[in-house]
Parts: sequence; C-alpha cells; structure tokens
Amino acid sequence: MVYNTEMSEKNITGESIWSDIWDFIKTLLISMTVVFVLADFVIRPIRVDGSSMFPTLKDGSLGLANVIGYRVSGLKRFDIAIIYLSDKKEYLVKRVIGMPGDTVEYRDGRLFINGELTEEPFFDSAYKESYSGVFMQDVSAFELGEGQYYCLGDNRPNSRDSRYYGPFYKDQIFAKGALIIWPFDQAGVKSW
Repeated sequence: MVYNTEMSEKNITGESIWSDIWDFIKTLLISMTVVFVLADFVIRPIRVDGSSMFPTLKDGSLGLANVIGYRVSGLKRFDIAIIYLSDKKEYLVKRVIGMPGDTVEYRDGRLFINGELTEEPFFDSAYKESYSGVFMQDVSAFELGEGQYYCLGDNRPNSRDSRYYGPFYKDQIFAKGALIIWPFDQAGVKSW
C-alpha cells in the first residue's frame, strides 16, 4: 500500500484547513452575490397568497416575476404587476387596468378608459358568468396622476386592490408578469 505522506501532512496543518475555509467563504460570497443580482435585477421569486387573482393565479402558486422586463419596458395595460406596500410589509399581485393620465370607470360591470368601453380579454368568461352576485361593482370615474396605476385582482368580488388602497405608484411596483412553476398543472407564463 502506497501512502502519500506529503498529502497527509498538508491536511493536518492549519494552513490547509484555513485554505478550505477561505475557499468555502469565497464560494458562499459569490453565490450570494449572484442570487442578489438575479433577485434584484432579473427575476424574483413570488408566491400567490389568497384568491384575488383566481382563476389566472391560484392561491399557493409559486413562480418568478420579471424584474428586468419591467425595468426595461415598463408596464402595459393588463400586465400582471407585483406591488410592494412598504408600510404593511406586504406584496400584492394585481392586474394593471389604468395607466398614468387615464380616467378609469366601471359602469354596469364594464370598463371604460377615458370614456371609451374597453374589453378585458384576460377574464375567464366561464368563471365570471358562474359568479352569482355582482362580479364588478361600479367605480366612479377616477383620474390617475403621473406615475399612478389602477390595479385590480381578476377575482373582482374577492380582491383588495385599487378600490381599497387607491392607485398604486410606480415606485411601489417592482416587477411584472408571472412564470408559474408550481403547481405543475398551472405552470406557464402569465403576462410576462
């Protein structure tokens, strides 16, 4: 049996142990930096809590939000927005209905943007029609200011959104869209 005494002596010395610890610390720091950069500038993990976006997004769904897409191209009407309420330390997932400068109004459950009837093609019509009560109550004409967005949940009867909080500001929105990873039967891109 051949025994490498040079190798065993090196492993016994404190120099080798500190070298291994330093390698571990460097790997950990590089990994944390990569995760931080990805989460802050590219994609961010999200979890859907509650039924306000049902049936588009289900309670407990896990996915990724598009941070870089939001920073590069901003928001469009009907994008899914990830909103952070710093005073409540709470994240919301809602759909952008009104853009800065728009006047938003709902009459008889129909959306009017700047006085013109606007279709909402993202709705699951079967779900909407199955609801026995008023799916969307009237909202008086509301004019959005600069940097303000009117955001609602897709499950209108069960959503706390701009009807409750008022308009959301651009600096409260940090990502858009959702790439759902779990549950597998819901996996896919939702307004990226």
